[in-house]
Amino acid sequence: MAKEANLVIKSAVREVAGDIRISDEFFDALNKKVAELVKEAVKRAEANGRKTLRGADV
Repeated sequence: MAKEANLVIKSAVREVAGDIRISDEFFDALNKKVAELVKEAVKRAEANGRKTLRGADV
């Protein structure tokens, strides 16, 4: 299986996390979760006859 594209900006996540250190494993898991959210949003939009993702699709 092809590797997922990197969908998260590590520096932005680090900024939100503040002083908490973040492992590479966390970024891998977060990236996977974001990819899953996007895929589910696409399914919902298509099921509603749309080609545009909206906030409600998340």
